[in-house]
Amino acid sequence: MKQGNLFFGKTYNRTLKRWFDFFLASVLFILFFPICLLTALAIKLDSQGPILADVPKRVGEKGKLFTMYKFRSMIVNAHYLLRTDQRFKKLFQEYKKSSYKLKKDPRITKIGRFLRKHSIDEIPQLINVLKGEMSLVGPRAYYPDELVNQQKEYPQTRSLVKKVLSVKPGITGLWQVTGRSEINFDKRIAIDAKYVDNISFFEDLKIILKTPLIMISGKGAV
Repeated sequence: MKQGNLFFGKTYNRTLKRWFDFFLASVLFILFFPICLLTALAIKLDSQGPILADVPKRVGEKGKLFTMYKFRSMIVNAHYLLRTDQRFKKLFQEYKKSSYKLKKDPRITKIGRFLRKHSIDEIPQLINVLKGEMSLVGPRAYYPDELVNQQKEYPQTRSLVKKVLSVKPGITGLWQVTGRSEINFDKRIAIDAKYVDNISFFEDLKIILKTPLIMISGKGAV
């Protein structure tokens, strides 16, 4: 990791990155607020249930669990039902085999499919950034069981996982602008580890500038 420059290395990673996150997240939250209101209305009209996703906590920096805010794009209790309901037994097996992603998920609502394709469901994570639980740019935040099972499936990734958990997870990141859900866990975690090794202001800015095109095109989303 490059040293001796405010825009590279530990100085940016620990100090300036946080201020950059807070400032830009505040601006984006104001800009996206009208979209959030329309999204909340669309979710309520489309299906019964809360506006925000009812999902378990995620693994954050240094393994600390936190509640990630997302607009609900699935049926109520979708996470729990996938793991316990016999109707979804085959679907759960497919889910685990495909690196915890499903291309055709019957739990997704009509409006939810649109929200996920264009990453609109991720907007509430700006609150996580403002709270200091996430960064605008960083590695993916995993569910605890997903992280454990994926490391069993790909034991060679354990050292990479440790490195990835040394920083805050991000709303967007290097793997998202590289291939999103089309990338399996071993490649995804390697990309995130590469990001951690090369954190800089300019790298974050480059990823942020690429993100809108990914959101609009919906490439790699499930």
